Amino acid sequence: MMMIPRRNRFDLLDDIFSDPFFTEGESKVMKTDIKEKGDKYLIDIDLPGYDKDNVKIEIEDGYLTVYASSTKKNEEKEDGKFVRRERYEGSCSRSFYIGDEVKEDEIKASFKNGILKIEIPKKDEKKDLPNKKYIQIGD
Repeated sequence: MMMIPRRNRFDLLDDIFSDPFFTEGESKVMKTDIKEKGDKYLIDIDLPGYDKDNVKIEIEDGYLTVYASSTKKNEEKEDGKFVRRERYEGSCSRSFYIGDEVKEDEIKASFKNGILKIEIPKKDEKKDLPNKKYIQIGD
């Protein structure tokens, strides 16, 4: 008996959406939802299979960056080999611009069931009004 992934020949939707046009640049890890709620932003990042100890959050130059790494033990035994491996192993990161006004002690984060939740307070943007100078138009 062979365990080979089977593909249905007549699955037109799978054929269409597996085209590189639809999948190009699509990340398989760190799927993210960002929600605005009152005076804060809520960010939920999917990190299934990652340990809390291997997830780091950093702020630098107005960017919040999430780093995650995962290593799997070699599960292949001498008497078998993998036919297909889809679980991700390695490092990944994602950055979000949050502005220079937000400080690290104002950000809250939690990690539960493979989901990293980050709460960032909204800050009023400092709008530097350009120093307008007008040129007089002659006749």
